[in-house]
This record gives sequence, C-alpha cells and structure tokens, in this order.
Amino acid sequence: MQSIRSIFLATAAIVIAGATLVFAASIGLALAGIASVVMLGSWISAKLQPTPVRARVYARTGKPGQREPRVWNDGRGTIIDL
Repeated sequence: MQSIRSIFLATAAIVIAGATLVFAASIGLALAGIASVVMLGSWISAKLQPTPVRARVYARTGKPGQREPRVWNDGRGTIIDL
C-alpha cells in the first residue's frame, strides 16, 4: 500500500512539473512573439519616416579664417550653425 501511494505521488509530481514546464514555455513563446511584432512595427515605422535633408550655405565674404555657416533640417525644423 505504501509503495502504491509513493508511485502515485511521484507520478502526480512529474505530471505537475511537466504541466508547469509547458505553461512556462508557452508564456515565453508568447512574450517572444509580442516582442518580435513590436520590433517589426518599430522597424517599419522608422523606414516610413522621411530622412533629414542637408542644405549648404556658403559664406559671402572671402575672408580667410571665416568658416561657412552650416544649415540643416533635422525633421523638426531648420538648424543654422553660424
């Protein structure tokens, strides 16, 4: 009688451990799937945004040592570096 109870408890423990393993694996796969969908959406969103356009402005005077001002558009507005 004692050995039958031990076999039953061992079998129940193995079944519970297996069910826990399957549940944890399914949760892990679900999280990996959600993360991959979010990464794919972020990648597509980045591809659809326009790229910044670089503009050039040259100095009007030919003085030595005077560097040309830099002008560019970063997508939020025009930036002029004098």
